[in-house]
Amino acid sequence: MKIPQVWWLSIGDVHIMPAPRHRPPSKRPLWIIILVSLVCASLIGTYVFPPRRYAACYLFASSVCSPFKQWIPPTFERLLTDDELAFRVVIRDILKTPHQSKNPKIAFMFLTPGSLPFENLWEKFFTGHEGRFSIYVHASREKPEHVSPFFIGRDIRSEKVSISNDLFSWHCSCVPLHKFDYVYNYLMDTNISFVDCFEDPGPHGMGRYLGYMLPEIEKKDWRKGSQWFSMKREHALLVLADNLYYTKFKHFCKIVDPNGIANWSVTHVDWSEGKWHPKAYRAQDVTFELLKNITSIEESIHVTSDGKKVVLQRQCLWNGVKRPCYLFARKFYPEALDNMMQLFSNYTPF
Repeated sequence: MKIPQVWWLSIGDVHIMPAPRHRPPSKRPLWIIILVSLVCASLIGTYVFPPRRYAACYLFASSVCSPFKQWIPPTFERLLTDDELAFRVVIRDILKTPHQSKNPKIAFMFLTPGSLPFENLWEKFFTGHEGRFSIYVHASREKPEHVSPFFIGRDIRSEKVSISNDLFSWHCSCVPLHKFDYVYNYLMDTNISFVDCFEDPGPHGMGRYLGYMLPEIEKKDWRKGSQWFSMKREHALLVLADNLYYTKFKHFCKIVDPNGIANWSVTHVDWSEGKWHPKAYRAQDVTFELLKNITSIEESIHVTSDGKKVVLQRQCLWNGVKRPCYLFARKFYPEALDNMMQLFSNYTPF
């Protein structure tokens, strides 16, 4: 009789077969895929939307940049919309129409919240020159009470008025710096309009451009300027005939900009204090020296709103000749009226 033997096996005596290894699917380096995608997108974007300036080429030699310049396709102007084409026809017809007037006038449009504090001063300015000007008053808040016969019955409700002559627009705090004859000859004896305009790369300039202005108004054409302007009759008619660009600004450019320092306006404003509003002159500030200094300025100065605060200077050329820039000035408190009335006949050289 055999006795069964029991074998006790230690762990070391057992050869355990290793389980088959299931290698996980190989993971592609994700960062390489992202990098290749970005490079491809950049190349496609550069080809489809080529840059207009090669500012980055200053990092490389000109021989390195030349092949890229040859490879990048030329840019093409966009196709104009039907409204733009129609408006250009209107522009051409208006500019071709000769303006014949035996008695040309200047249309003065006053923008004011209420009554005009310097109405007596303007009456002195206009007296003796009847038939050479027209007056319009647009009050935005309350109906003004006029004290001068030149302003009675001249109220209008629209900022886009019917214009048959040259147009000048200013604020109720604006005052004349010269006599009427000098102003009349200054505006009439030239074929240009005086509209304040300069390129500001800062937040109060380019920073206020909205993509909704496209396609009619591109960012490269965006400028900043003062709202006080002088326009020749032909240019004023273009503004009245326009509905395309006016609508764009009406819907998408509603920013209240008291910091409108700006190419060249014939209205002087002092922004030297660097505040949100221009310097306002009180009675004690209005002196012969102040008015003489303003009427002697022959350069228009603007400051950009970015961190660089670049000072832009431009000579005021009238028919190619250097002349004083300003015919009017603002901003004056109503209390300065008496001083202005006393000085007006003395400090005006013309």
